[in-house]
Amino acid sequence: MQYGDPTGAGVAYLARPGRPAVVTPTVSELTGPTHGTVVLPLHLMWGPDRSFDLNDPDQLLWMYENVLREATRSDDLRRFLDGRLLRQVWPALNLPRGVRAAWERRHPSLATADRRAA
Repeated sequence: MQYGDPTGAGVAYLARPGRPAVVTPTVSELTGPTHGTVVLPLHLMWGPDRSFDLNDPDQLLWMYENVLREATRSDDLRRFLDGRLLRQVWPALNLPRGVRAAWERRHPSLATADRRAA
């Protein structure tokens, strides 16, 4: 299931009030860009500057945080995130509790990476 309940266990995780966290079935299906400049669509980034230089570590984190928080469908995640990069930056991401919980419940290896970085 892609919205709110990644395990089918009846647990809802919210990215923010009224917005379920979206989680892909696998991390490996995330095949977005790994370098260069990415311009996010308005539904993922509402600010005036929607471009991110993925070669800048801070901009990469900011983009991943926005996409994970604002995604309303799995296609957004697949288009803009890369699974390998997500695993690398996961511990450093500043995410709403519901987003982190949904992803770590569906993908326990992310929680493990988070504990190793602590």
